[in-house]
Amino acid sequence: MALKCGIVGLPNVGKSTLFNALSNNKAEAANFPFCTIEPNVGIVTVPDERLQILEKLVNPQRVMPTTIEFVDIAGLVKGASKGEGLGNKFLGNIREVDAIIHVVRCFEDENVVHVAGSVDPVFDKEVIDTELQYKDLEAVDKKIQKLQKIAKTGDAEARAHIQVLTLVKEVLEGGKNVRSLQHTEDEAKAYEDLLLLTAKPVIYVANVDEASVTSGNPFVEALKKDIADENAAVVIISASIEADIAEIEDIEERHMFLEEYGLADSGLDRLIKASYDLLNLITYFTAGVQEVRAWTIEKGWKAPKAASVIHTDFEKGFIKAEVIKLEHFKELGSEQACKEAGKLSIEGKDYVVNDGDIMHFRFNV
Repeated sequence: MALKCGIVGLPNVGKSTLFNALSNNKAEAANFPFCTIEPNVGIVTVPDERLQILEKLVNPQRVMPTTIEFVDIAGLVKGASKGEGLGNKFLGNIREVDAIIHVVRCFEDENVVHVAGSVDPVFDKEVIDTELQYKDLEAVDKKIQKLQKIAKTGDAEARAHIQVLTLVKEVLEGGKNVRSLQHTEDEAKAYEDLLLLTAKPVIYVANVDEASVTSGNPFVEALKKDIADENAAVVIISASIEADIAEIEDIEERHMFLEEYGLADSGLDRLIKASYDLLNLITYFTAGVQEVRAWTIEKGWKAPKAASVIHTDFEKGFIKAEVIKLEHFKELGSEQACKEAGKLSIEGKDYVVNDGDIMHFRFNV
């Protein structure tokens, strides 16, 4: 499964600078609104040291990491839900992503104008939230009206969905996001077809100055306090540091550069980890002489569904899965050695795949 994250934020918060650093694409990062009119897409490989371990042991012809697609979505202004600025384009693009990466300005810089005149991350967040809430309200209202007609015929499911949607409407009208609601899977079915914007998982990227990159600052604390009731993550990043890192090709030099700032890993690495955690994703591996490859799946998937990300035929004709734990492969050095030591297990359709499993699927179509 290909993970797709949309990067959003008000003009001049460092959104395009961050995107350029993440993807090494050259989206125009200018000091004025709407410089990113068409969404820019960057495919970023997911760093995973386990691939390096397998590469040394298997010596394959190629190594294929899994990837994340970052979409730099055009800037948003107040009134976007009514079509102001690039509003309709923005809202259409954001509806297609799995998760939202909301870049919020948490730094002072007199050379970079702020769209509202002063730095206030909570205000910035609320501007975008409000526009998305307005758009969600429109969709919820339309569905309630449609269901009310069905409910008059005595349809119990329609009545149940109206109850859930009425609560959703109240939350939106109160200036809150749908993701703050603790709905069961059955309740969420009432609005899953609407692809509500404020129901999407979100990571807030606090873009700070270089001095604040390890411990944050009062702007970051204000942001964290404001999102306390949301199922959301905050990642502190300095877009300017990430831009510098993007220019360094040598891995050792990158580590030395990060150490100077007291950082163990780059903002990109931390952002990817936060994305996986937020979306409940894990990685399994296939390993052979032709290819060592990482595959992204949702935590809890059983073997046949996990196999489907390789090819749908693998799920349809699933017979068994051969599974080796990475620690055993690392310890014993090869698939054959794992077989001989009894560390290769044969699993059926009910096997729940674990993070780091090395798998080989038997199938028949």
